[in-house]
This record gives sequence, C-alpha cells and structure tokens, in this order.
Amino acid sequence: MSSSKYPRYESYKDSGVEWLGEMPASWDVKRLKTIAALVTSKAVSADYPVALENIEGWTGRFLPTDTEFQAEGTAFRKGDVLFGKLRPYLAKVWLADRSGEAVGDIFTLRPKKETYGQYLRSVLVTPEIIKMLDGSTFGSKMPRVSWDFMSTLRLPVPPVGEQESIAAFLDRETAKIDNLIAKQGRLIELLTEKRQAAITQAVTKGLDPSVPMKDSNVEWLGELPQSWELKCLRHLAKIETGSRDTSDALDEGDFPFFVRSETVEKIDTYSYDCEAVLTAGDGVGVGKVFHHFNGKFEAHQRVYVFHSFKEISGRFLYYYLKALFYRVALEGGAKSTVDSLRRPMLTTFPVCVPSLVMQNEITAFLDDETAKIDTLIEKSKRAIELQKEHRASLISAAVTGKIDVRGLA
Repeated sequence: MSSSKYPRYESYKDSGVEWLGEMPASWDVKRLKTIAALVTSKAVSADYPVALENIEGWTGRFLPTDTEFQAEGTAFRKGDVLFGKLRPYLAKVWLADRSGEAVGDIFTLRPKKETYGQYLRSVLVTPEIIKMLDGSTFGSKMPRVSWDFMSTLRLPVPPVGEQESIAAFLDRETAKIDNLIAKQGRLIELLTEKRQAAITQAVTKGLDPSVPMKDSNVEWLGELPQSWELKCLRHLAKIETGSRDTSDALDEGDFPFFVRSETVEKIDTYSYDCEAVLTAGDGVGVGKVFHHFNGKFEAHQRVYVFHSFKEISGRFLYYYLKALFYRVALEGGAKSTVDSLRRPMLTTFPVCVPSLVMQNEITAFLDDETAKIDTLIEKSKRAIELQKEHRASLISAAVTGKIDVRGLA
C-alpha cells in the first residue's frame, strides 16, 4: 500500500517493539492481557454457537452453516473478540455482534475499559501479529497458539477516541475493497460457467450448429449430430486402477504420480508409458478431477486410468468426462470424502463419439478457447490477491499509526 496519499501524525516516538518500530507520540504500548480479558465461563445455552468454520479468515465475516455442535462452549457477548487459536495463520478473528457460545478452538477476548473492540480485532488480524502467533504454535498436526504466549503480545494502543476513528475508517475502506473482491469473484464464477458451457456444447453438439441432428435417446444429452455415435465408455478405453500408495510419493521423483486430487506428486518409478485420462476413484476429487497425460507416469491405487483408446482421442475423452461425468453420474450422490466411484458407473457411461478428424478439430478449438478464459480467470485471481494485500497493508498502517486517519473517518 502506498501511504503517501494519507497524512501522518505530527510526531512519532520509538515504540520499543521491534515489529512496530515508530508509533505516534501520544500512543502507548500495552500487553494484550492488560487491554482484554480471556473469557472462560461456560455457556448456559447454545442459542447462537460459533465455531471456526463460521469465521472467514482475515475479513472476519460471519459464515452461517447448518452444522450442529455438541461440545460445551464458552459464553461470549456482543463486543467480544473471538480469535481462532487453531492454525492462527488462517487469521479467523470475529467481532461478536450478539451473545452466543464459542465452540472449539477459539479464544474469547473481552475488551477492557478504554479498549474498543473493533480496533482490537483489527490489530489482531494484522499480518505482523498473525505471523508472530503462527510462529509460536505447538503441535505439528494441529498447531495451536497458547494464551500464555498470546497474552504477552505488545500492541499499539491509541486513545479510545482514536481507536474508534481508526475502526470507522477501516470499516468504510475495507468495505470498498471487499466489494471489489466480490466483483472479481463473481467474474470468475461467470468465466468458469462460460468455460464449462463451451466445453459441453462442443463435445455434445460439435462446432457447426447447422449440421443435421438426431435424438440420442439419452434424456440429459438430448440431440447430437447425426453422424456421431453413442458408445459406452468400456468400448472406447481400457479401464484400470493404479497400484501405488500415497506413501510411495517422493518430491524428488522423475515421474508424475497421479493421486486423488488436483495435486500431481512425484515418484521415482512408473507403470505406464502411454496417453491416458485419469480420475479419482474416491476422496475429495471423486469423479470431478480429471487429468490428461501422455508419457511415463504412476497412479495411486484409488485412481482410475483410461488408456488404449479405440475410436476416440484421449484429449477429447478428457474434455467430455471433465465437463459431464460428475454432473450427470454423481451429482447428488458421491460427494463426500468417503464415497467411492464404482466401476459400473464408469463402464456404462455414454460417450458421444464424432469422427477422429472432428474430435481433433474440437479439441484444438477447446484448447484455444479454454486458454483464453483461463488467462482471464488468472487475471481476476491476481486482482483479488492484490486487493487482499492492499486490505492487509491498509489495516496494518492504520492500527500502527503509520497513517493518520482521524480526519478521514
């Protein structure tokens, strides 16, 4: 963030805190435990339970869910600050807008006199504080920050009137930034829908809208070009499963190792040397994640491998399955990480088969079209990241006194 557009305080002093540096001369430095108390009283009711999944990282927005929590939680009231102590790098910090019950790995902090809750929340979500807290965690699989460490954090504390001005300024400015982020997010959704529609149209209807059509006799498919055939997947490719376990993966391996997600790991051996399409047989990527590869590779034992293609190119089959399989065969069914993709669902799945010449024309078109859309999506993602960086730096500059926002609130 360029702070040149904002005024600075008239005078500064050394804060005595390494990460903070200089701060306005009228500000103090205080330990967290002196400006906020840790609430430990148990909730007497579960009218409004809040868990980590309900708090959006960095923004502090509340995310409603349908989850029913059974654990006994800590009572909080309006104005308290809830801090996610598990994996603090997620920066899950929420200013309570009502009373309720904090469930799970959450510190409930109650601002003391002369401490404004919204300002405290903003301080705790600055990148510098989050980095320090994350560096102090214990437990490798479930890293948590301790209150013993967190309570000793030395924080900048302006007079309460300035805290309110800073909070009001940040409320307004971050709302603008969040609006821009939301617009970019919606653009990504629209581009993703456009990408999906382009693929579906091309692999089921072709590129020429004027060609004669015929009824496919498949309800979800409708009509297809008259010259195309409809065949079960088992007649178009050999279907196998991999033989290796995830523990076999090596970061320094020479060959791709396809696992049950979008991630492609590395391994030092290979079982296949061919063109193939691969998909997860279970796990989070079941029937949704597809890969197309040509060369030497290995596959996890719960990954389906399609190869030895007949009358169909691997690239065309990749586009077809990626666009249609999950939505047609699995949506509403195998969605959770414990569900598995049964072989009969694959072998009998109907596939549109144009001539190989037409398949090559379609895949060339889709390679070009999806590349253009993907470029736009990446630009939007980068724009979101820049806005998030701007948001974080603006908050940091305001709550540390690097800029004077009293007249801007």
